[in-house]
Amino acid sequence: MMTKLDEQYYRKLLELQQLDFALVELTLYLDTHPNDLQALQQFNQLAQQRQHCAHEFEMQYGPLLQFGNSFSKYPWQWSETPWPWQV
Repeated sequence: MMTKLDEQYYRKLLELQQLDFALVELTLYLDTHPNDLQALQQFNQLAQQRQHCAHEFEMQYGPLLQFGNSFSKYPWQWSETPWPWQV
């Protein structure tokens, strides 16, 4: 069953993707510049922001990750589509 999604779903998903991109880039940078305190502080700030954003997304739209990394409300939400990677 395909669930109809609102504009906020796509906005929140885009925000998560932007945060993930920035975190990957900062990870690569910090791999070669481990003593850059400003970059490390930015990484930690974005990681916290991403965690908050993911929690809000999951509370409203369902789990983002499988294998126990995200909770599901009742009824089981993994049967509802589209999944985040399908949009």
